[in-house]
Amino acid sequence: MNKGLLALAIGGFGIGMTEFVMMGILPDVAGALDISIPKAGHFISAYALGVVVGAPLITAIGGKWPAHKVLLLLMLWFTVFNTLSAFAGSYEMLLAARFLSGLPHGAFFGIGAVVAGKLAKPGKSAQAIATMFTGLTLANVLGVPLGTYLGHQYNWGISFLMVGVIGILAMLGIKFWMPDLDKSSPDGFKKDLKVLKKPELWMVILLTTVGTGGFFAWYSYIAPLITNVAGHDESVVSYAMILAGVGMVVGNILGAKLAEMFSPIYAVILTLITMSILLVANSYLAHDPVFILIMTFLIGMVAFCISTPIQMAVINSSKGSEMLGSSLNQSAFNMGNASGAYLAGLPIAMGYGFTSATLVGAAMAGSGVLIAIAVILIRKRHSERIPVPVEN
Repeated sequence: MNKGLLALAIGGFGIGMTEFVMMGILPDVAGALDISIPKAGHFISAYALGVVVGAPLITAIGGKWPAHKVLLLLMLWFTVFNTLSAFAGSYEMLLAARFLSGLPHGAFFGIGAVVAGKLAKPGKSAQAIATMFTGLTLANVLGVPLGTYLGHQYNWGISFLMVGVIGILAMLGIKFWMPDLDKSSPDGFKKDLKVLKKPELWMVILLTTVGTGGFFAWYSYIAPLITNVAGHDESVVSYAMILAGVGMVVGNILGAKLAEMFSPIYAVILTLITMSILLVANSYLAHDPVFILIMTFLIGMVAFCISTPIQMAVINSSKGSEMLGSSLNQSAFNMGNASGAYLAGLPIAMGYGFTSATLVGAAMAGSGVLIAIAVILIRKRHSERIPVPVEN
């Protein structure tokens, strides 16, 4: 493996752990801070909001510096505020710490995806981007379950201290393994902004927000689904997170293959249709202790089939300003995170039970299919407007 890609994967591991471990320790955080589980879900939304704000803002500010230096500074910020999250003693403090921790997330993955494509061998961009996201998926197999277990058994703050250590390792990897790179935005941010005039780009961003929100509507409340609904002991949550993480690793690899076999947007449609079906099925099967674990693996797998295809789709839709477009897509992922967690929490707060979250997720994934079809129609109309040169 290219060592530069390995450095990105380590960073992705840390980001994946801090983003998803909160789902596993949600009941522990709620109990420690004396708040309800739906209110604790605000920490998930606060982190996601930080990503949404930080991705375009930091990409704009960092455009004047070489990409490898920007990645190093992003991981430094990430390390500091995740470590501070471990010592937050109140709802307000942790909410602020989670928001600040999320600021570098989108820019790191957005810039990193474009950098990965540049580091890749010809024709292997999809595999290179998938390699970076492998760190995120492996976090769900190793880091998130371990952080969830330690959070249950000792103190939830240990999970974020672990993230801080991983952040330091990522910084070392970027410092010593990443080759010198050009400026993140060689033509200037003002020129990059022209890409925002493309309707296709905004539709892909909307697709990411709504479609992936279906996954987060389910995953944000996975811990109470496993304990309160299926009746498992709290210790089983860690093993369930491992199952979900293994599914994500498999899905990430499969998603790269789908992006190479089909157009990325068609791979996204296939994935979202399957996800919607699985989420509906999960609402009926969640009470069964065995089936809920099987569905945890399957939903995790299908959900992460979308990562590489949707990232390639947005890069293709923002030619000339790839890093801005790629970073905006990370904002979209986390708008999906925030909206999924929030919308799924509404029926739960109304007393409809934790299975209602999966139905919200199914509706969001299904809506994503319709948006993806609209993207195809926009591309078709655009191609019809381009005049075909006539040979003499």
